[in-house]
Amino acid sequence: MVFKGADTAGFEADARLTAMWLWTLKSSDTNGNPERSDPEDDSEDETERRKTKPLGFALEFDAARKIAQGLGANLESLSHLVEISGDEARLLSVSERTRHLFGKDDEEPARMTRKNKKSAQLNMFTELTNSASSEAAWRETTVTRVGDTTLDRVHQGMILFAASRGEALKRFVVEDAVGRDGKFWRLAQALSALYPSGSDEKRWVDGVLARKKQFGF
Repeated sequence: MVFKGADTAGFEADARLTAMWLWTLKSSDTNGNPERSDPEDDSEDETERRKTKPLGFALEFDAARKIAQGLGANLESLSHLVEISGDEARLLSVSERTRHLFGKDDEEPARMTRKNKKSAQLNMFTELTNSASSEAAWRETTVTRVGDTTLDRVHQGMILFAASRGEALKRFVVEDAVGRDGKFWRLAQALSALYPSGSDEKRWVDGVLARKKQFGF
C-alpha cells in the first residue's frame, strides 16, 4: 500500500522504515515538521521561536520502536537516519544527512526559513565543495561515494537538486548509473506521496522526479 505496488522486499531497512514512519504521521494526520509551513505574516518573535524547533519528523519512541521491530530494523543502528532523545524519536531531515551522505566534515547546511529561503538557496550546501562557485571543483568533490542504499541515493539526488547543481545531478543519475535502478524512481515516487505537502523534502524529491524523462529514463 505504501509503495504503490513496488516490491517492498527489494528496499533496504532504512527505506522501509522511512516510508512507514512518514505513512504513520500522514495516516494520523500529524505534521512531523510544522515549522516548514510558517505563514508569511509570522511575527519576528514567532519566527525566531520556530527556528529553535528541530527539523525532521518526530514520533513517540515507543511508536517508532514498534515500527522498526515490525520491519526487522534496529533504531540504534540507524543513527545516521534516526535521532533518539528521551521518549521521542526523530527521523532526520534530508539536509541534516548531508555530512553522512557526502562524507564531509563541515557543518550541515542551516535550515532555510520562508523569510530567508531565497537568499539562503544561493549558499546552500556550499560545504560540499572546496569552491562553491567552481563547477570543476564540484565535479571532483561531489558524489565521490554513491550511497550504499536506495534511500541514501534518493536523498543524495534530492540534495543535489536543492543545491541547484543540475549538471552534478545529471552526472549522478546518468553517468553514475543511479537512474538505471528502477528502485531509485519507485522509492522517489513513494516518498513524494509520503512527505508532508509544503515540506522541503516534498519539493526536492518532486524536482528529481521531474527530471526523469530529461535524463532519459
